[in-house]
Amino acid sequence: MEAISGVWAWYVAGPLIGLFVPLLLFAGNKLLGISSSFQHICSIVLNTKKFAASGYNASANRWKLFFAVGIALGGLAAQLFLGAGDIDFLPRQYYTWKGLILLFTGGFLIGFGTRYANGCTAGHTISGIATLQLSGLVATISFFVGGLIYTQLFFLLFD
Repeated sequence: MEAISGVWAWYVAGPLIGLFVPLLLFAGNKLLGISSSFQHICSIVLNTKKFAASGYNASANRWKLFFAVGIALGGLAAQLFLGAGDIDFLPRQYYTWKGLILLFTGGFLIGFGTRYANGCTAGHTISGIATLQLSGLVATISFFVGGLIYTQLFFLLFD
C-alpha cells in the first residue's frame, strides 16, 4: 500500500505516463486529453446532429465520456481508499469575492487557452510531444509561460 500511496519518483511516473501514448496508438486513437471530452459531452447534451454537421463523429469519440467519468471516479476512489483524511474542496482564501474572481479568471484563461491551442495541456504535452508534433511543443511552452505570468501577477496583486 505504501508503494501506491507514496510519492513516486519522476523516473518511474514519467515513463508510466509515456506508455499511454503507444497504448492509445495501438487502440486506434492518436490523442489523449480531457478538453475533447468536454466537446463530446456538449455534443450529447446540446445536439449531436449539429456537431455531426461540423464533422464531429460522436460514436467514434464515445470513449472520451468514459475517460472523463473514469478520471472523476478514480479521484474519488483514491481519496476514499488512499486518503489520509478529509480534504477541503478549495483552500480557504478562495471562499471570498477576491478568490471567486481569481478562480473565474483562471478558469476563463485556461478554457480560452485550451480552445485557442486546439487542445489541453495533457493532450499537447503527453500526446503532442510524444508524437513529435511541433504544435505540441509550442503549446506546452506557452501553457507554462502563461501559468508563470499569471502566478506572478497573482502574487503581485493579491499577496
